[in-house]
Amino acid sequence: MGDSVVLSLRNVWKIYQMGDIRVNALKDFSLDIQEGDYMVVMGPSGSGKSTFLQITGCLDKPTQGEVFIDGVNTSNMSDNQLAAIRNKKLGFVFQSFNLLSKMTAQENGALPLIYSGVSRRKRMERARDLLAQVGLGDRIHHRPNELSGGQQQRVAIARALANDPPVVLADEPTGNLDSKSSEEILNILKALHNSGKTIIVVTHDPEMIHQGNTIVHILDGQIEKIERKS
Repeated sequence: MGDSVVLSLRNVWKIYQMGDIRVNALKDFSLDIQEGDYMVVMGPSGSGKSTFLQITGCLDKPTQGEVFIDGVNTSNMSDNQLAAIRNKKLGFVFQSFNLLSKMTAQENGALPLIYSGVSRRKRMERARDLLAQVGLGDRIHHRPNELSGGQQQRVAIARALANDPPVVLADEPTGNLDSKSSEEILNILKALHNSGKTIIVVTHDPEMIHQGNTIVHILDGQIEKIERKS
């Protein structure tokens, strides 16, 4: 694990107003994520885990507080600026895969490169190579409905890696998968970490505890405890 901080949350609050009810999803939340870490964030439903991931990944803005990526304060960036930094610095993997149903695995994997201005030929080559890397070299022309849940999640991981981001964020990546598929996804994430990626996973899966170097337990929008493995 490196010495530099790649992501940092400083005194972050996220408040949702639902009619007369005020929900504090994150409360004065501060956390540093080191380069090369494998961070697993755990907690019960409603604890603020997904909100943490959305804020950390610049998918949502904090109500109060600051979020830094590589030392750059993103809190006051425009939506376009945030989209650019996400595309370059962060890769996302979601529980529901979020694949486009009419596109092949290869086309889904190439999507982030469109926004980077990469030519179609190079996009498709990159997607093909990444799909082979996650064990789907023979499925590149299949559409999502022709793939199992585990295969769809591997396509989603390939897509997350399209721009070679230094950080991969995963929201319940094994939540919709059987045990065998879950193990395959965990092995891929571990391999990515071993290759130098910083991995941040939000999960209910107790098996993930054995994967991470840093385990963050969240309760009621706050950090309950942090465990660091040597």
